[in-house]
Amino acid sequence: MTDPLVRASDLRIDLGGTTILDGVSVDVGSGTFVGLIGPNGAGKTTLLRAFSGALSPTRGHVEVAGERIDRLGSKAASRLAATVPQDTSVSFDFDVRETIRMGRTPHLSRFGGWDDEDASAVERAIARTEVAELADRAVTDVSGGERQRVLIARALAQATPLLLLDEPTASLDINHQVRTLELVSELVAEGKTAVAAIHDLNLAAHYCDELVLLSEGRVVATGPPEAVLTEDNLDGAFGANAVVSRHPVTGSVYVTALPEARAGDAEGRVHVVGGGGTAARHLYLLSAAGYDVSVGALNEGDTDTETARSLGLDAVTVPPFSSLDSAARDAVASRVERADCVVVADVEIGRGNLANLRAAAEADRLVVVEQRPFAERNYAGEEAARVYDRLRSRGTVVDAGDVLAAVTAEVEGETTGTEGLGQSESSAT
Repeated sequence: MTDPLVRASDLRIDLGGTTILDGVSVDVGSGTFVGLIGPNGAGKTTLLRAFSGALSPTRGHVEVAGERIDRLGSKAASRLAATVPQDTSVSFDFDVRETIRMGRTPHLSRFGGWDDEDASAVERAIARTEVAELADRAVTDVSGGERQRVLIARALAQATPLLLLDEPTASLDINHQVRTLELVSELVAEGKTAVAAIHDLNLAAHYCDELVLLSEGRVVATGPPEAVLTEDNLDGAFGANAVVSRHPVTGSVYVTALPEARAGDAEGRVHVVGGGGTAARHLYLLSAAGYDVSVGALNEGDTDTETARSLGLDAVTVPPFSSLDSAARDAVASRVERADCVVVADVEIGRGNLANLRAAAEADRLVVVEQRPFAERNYAGEEAARVYDRLRSRGTVVDAGDVLAAVTAEVEGETTGTEGLGQSESSAT
């Protein structure tokens, strides 16, 4: 870590007779983007308020740029840390430019007037957040995503080394979530230090350099996302069933939260055809339900391969970027023959893995997961389309959320064919 801009030492904060934070020690390196994560009530917002100087610790202290921030006056503290609140609603009817100008308040003396540096800081903030087209509109008239950018601009006009954001993506659509965090990442790359409370673990993992996992007012883990977002840590902090893998596109740590497992008393063999992370959820749920699960063939390094190994499942694999050789084809055929049910995930099919579909087509009982039309994920041409049509005509076609129920029905012999569970959902594709 670089030299810390923020250092919290043995922090305890009591509010209303309740201890909110206890024994919290955290360093935030200069020029880094740190995400505070944890369940509701873990103390994320309280820690942000302590970083800003808005709360005085019961024990311990917070230093920002070497200053005990709780001992500074409001203006001095506001020259070190700028806060973007979770609630972006505003009660005043200022225009956007005037709202951003408010960020210069800590720099104005009692008798001094507005100067060129103040005006330049505002214009730089407007340009950096791309809100120039909104500048003359009332801040109450812009959308939630636009208002978030306005409040970030106000914080930038404040010209502080530290930027604090409380749930900056809350209530935003995915486009504005990404746009907001991309902006913060760019600001950090330009030298700003940012700390944000973020509820979405996957966004936090993708954008943050370091994470601090809080639970019940204490630090559970700190470090890079791959060190913090482990299944054991998530279970301890959230009480959550989760599979942690790598996103097949971004390569970032990726958390899939799963419902509570069933009692684990299911019996039977299930073989899963997947790849690229399409089977991870199904592998976990089927294994947790008690089925003897195999998967493949998959390439080494595939997300589904990593998931299968983390669950201790039987996986047929081939080297990275390789097609199925005769040994892999035989291994898959053997597992399909022994399986009481075969699940075909919503996987993309090319020449390299077409043999998986051919093997699955020989199964007596099939569950076909369909979230996208096959034409959108068929890279193997007419032959693959014919094989998939055969699968679809013989199997039970379901949405991803119905796989466990469909497998149970197939294994117990309650339904066969495409008129089974989930057909009405899949027909919409």
